[in-house]
Amino acid sequence: MSDSYDLKICCMGAGYVGGPTMAVIAAKCPKIRVCVVDLNQKQIDAWNSSELPIYEPGLPDVVDKCRGKNLFFSTDIDAEIKQADIIFISVNTPTKTMGIGAGRAANVKNCELCARKIAEVSDSDKIVVEKSTVPVRTAQAVRRVLECNDKGLKFQVLSNPEFLAEGTAVPDLMAPDRVLIGGVQSEDGIKAAQTLVSVYANWVPRDQILTTNLWSSELSKLVANAFLAQRVSSINSISALCEATGANVSEITRAVGMDDRIGKRFLNSSIGFGGSCFQKDILNLVYLCETYGLKECADYWNNVIIMNDYQKKRFSEKMVSSMFNTVTGKKIAILGYAFKKDTGDVRETPSMFVVRDLVLEQAKIHVYDPQVKREDMWVEMDYTCDMSEKTHPGLGTAVTTAPDAYSACDGSHALAVLTEWDEFKTLDYERIYKSMAKPAFVFDGRNILDHDALRKIGFEVHAIGKPDPNKFSDL
Repeated sequence: MSDSYDLKICCMGAGYVGGPTMAVIAAKCPKIRVCVVDLNQKQIDAWNSSELPIYEPGLPDVVDKCRGKNLFFSTDIDAEIKQADIIFISVNTPTKTMGIGAGRAANVKNCELCARKIAEVSDSDKIVVEKSTVPVRTAQAVRRVLECNDKGLKFQVLSNPEFLAEGTAVPDLMAPDRVLIGGVQSEDGIKAAQTLVSVYANWVPRDQILTTNLWSSELSKLVANAFLAQRVSSINSISALCEATGANVSEITRAVGMDDRIGKRFLNSSIGFGGSCFQKDILNLVYLCETYGLKECADYWNNVIIMNDYQKKRFSEKMVSSMFNTVTGKKIAILGYAFKKDTGDVRETPSMFVVRDLVLEQAKIHVYDPQVKREDMWVEMDYTCDMSEKTHPGLGTAVTTAPDAYSACDGSHALAVLTEWDEFKTLDYERIYKSMAKPAFVFDGRNILDHDALRKIGFEVHAIGKPDPNKFSDL
């Protein structure tokens, strides 16, 4: 260790997890040197600029406070690995697209490549920490790769899954519900775990830092996301029943959520969950269950995904059926493309699937999102939906990105709120109504608007899990 630092940390991977996590560690631990490394020069350049590569409220202030002092971003991976005491692996583990387990299993290739690089360039013992969300027992593979080094070096492998949520990553990291650290239950493994505990103990109460064995830690992250996604799919299944019977899903959520055994969180019905974690982690869990012969368990968790897909498709179909069974040639405004508010992340965003369905119906789509870049929309659309200008000629002209909500809505036949951005609650809907074709439709996929007020203006409003006054006369 350097005389000027108590500890040196290297994080491999400058993405949504590695960047914010390391920035907060640096902010809370001024005597620890933290460097985030990545192969992508453009990504590192962005972290070293005033325009960070990800949007996260509060993150620029944290980075500005520490960058150049004890927080650094670099592409010199070898040098940073050599001088580090602790190395975090925080790289992408996407769902496999081909081969064994395609469509379900996580591809841990990047984790293995990191382990091989660490073994190749290290010249001293290291603590290696899995930060990426990985299948249970991935640490065993990482450990075996590291043990094959020909320099007699010793590596201790820990699991330290992240539980932050995009959009609230900074407060989640500043005041986490818990920090989970898993390690081998040997003398050296326990000592390594305590070293990492000492890092977090700079700002996290000791009783909120949990230590377990490796396998419990790895599996806990998958289970946590599976449980949260399960709640979303559960209330979304009820939203469909509400629309069919005249019940109101918001009233049901309030009644159910007041039960302390159930709680109020993650009971808001919507067009479905998205993001990089929920679907990937559930599919990973499904594959693990299948691998160990637990078919009924696999089927149970797979139904969470089936319900989520159903909810997105149901929303698209409702838009078409409500607009006289055709949207061909009609301008439709899409308000929100990110998978949730306060982020620019479009991975697995429900909005993308609704846009895809409407494009296939030959609608003219105008998208407005305050943080999403058009380039990111197309990259994710191509990767996840196999839709691009090459596969669907004319796609680029079928989808317009608008500079603001009013431009997107001007002359449209319908607007659909697909991300719960706060600014959508305070738009001048009387102005929007006057600018739209009539009848003017509103489809609220997040239940954030005042539906009664919109109906008084003249809109025909359809919302998730809310009874349609045109259908029920006894509300």
